[in-house]
Amino acid sequence: MSPGALRPIVAAVLRHPRLWGTALHQARVLTPRGWWRRAPFLPVPAADYVRFRLVTQYGSADAPASATDVLNYLAWCHAQRAAR
Repeated sequence: MSPGALRPIVAAVLRHPRLWGTALHQARVLTPRGWWRRAPFLPVPAADYVRFRLVTQYGSADAPASATDVLNYLAWCHAQRAAR
């Protein structure tokens, strides 16, 4: 996923302050160690993980991630953490 593809997702998350903490937690959990040593020099999940998730979600690694789907995922993560 290119950094440009993240812009609409980041913008969508910024419009939902309730999910900010969950988004930060998921970013921390999913970002590989030493991310600053590898291009694109952003704290994003590993390319293999993103490819796997895109294939399982949309059936193709080339499909763009939907901001709505990411918000739904974060809401689910939020609910799971709250239930513990």
